Amino acid sequence: MSPVAIKREQLLELIRSFGSAAVAFSAGVDSTVVANAAQLALGENAVAVTGTSASLASGELEEAESLAAQIGIRHIIISTDEFAEPRYTQNAPDRCYHCKTELYGQLDGLTERLGVNVVLNGANVDDASDYRPGMKAATEHDVRSPLAECGFTKNDVRALAEHWRLPVWDKPATPCLSSRVAYEEEVTPERLRMIDRSERLLREQGFRNVRVRYHRGDLARIEVPADEIAKLIPDEIRSQLAEQLRQFGFKFVTIDIEGFRSGSLNSLVQLTSTASPAKLP
Repeated sequence: MSPVAIKREQLLELIRSFGSAAVAFSAGVDSTVVANAAQLALGENAVAVTGTSASLASGELEEAESLAAQIGIRHIIISTDEFAEPRYTQNAPDRCYHCKTELYGQLDGLTERLGVNVVLNGANVDDASDYRPGMKAATEHDVRSPLAECGFTKNDVRALAEHWRLPVWDKPATPCLSSRVAYEEEVTPERLRMIDRSERLLREQGFRNVRVRYHRGDLARIEVPADEIAKLIPDEIRSQLAEQLRQFGFKFVTIDIEGFRSGSLNSLVQLTSTASPAKLP
């Protein structure tokens, strides 16, 4: 057996040992693999739960519904209220902690009604090398990370998703829209709509890996892969893009010449926080 096949069997055995489980399901590749594994291991004793709020990018809820139907797992949608927490909207570097605290708190309240023993997330071992304050919330709420516990890297997760023919096996990372707002700039539904509309526009123009970062003064910083930046440079494309983003609410539009970097705003964390990389639960 290949190393990934061995980990696959370990993953199924671990999840089977829980007896029943709810999966925090975002429709990203990690949580989709966990949801599929939970369905294979637990059948009707598995349920996927998707939280929705203004921070969810357009199209993600629909994709979650489609994936859950394909997997065959029971699927529940809940509304989260992280925007009611001032420490979330103030957008300090620990913003994700308050978001996950809201999500896992709601899941805690659902476990008895859903008849499940444990809540699972999609964290893998690579996540421990990045700044992930949401992991602290997972630990506090006894959320399990079966991918990490079985030694799955991100590449392993994608390989297993491809083996299981899950259509998201090569899906780019899709963190919540709030992750595009520079730390210490307030997170508001209006700003997230500006970001969402801008990223959707760029995806419609063929850019698959794209971020529109919000910075002070309603400034948009566009990140696309370095080898695709040239597609944004022609005068007609550049002027039309700037005009459309201004219509969405941005006052200034810039292109980051370093190109797409997942989590690029985390490079600012050391300037504003003494936080250290997350430890997996």
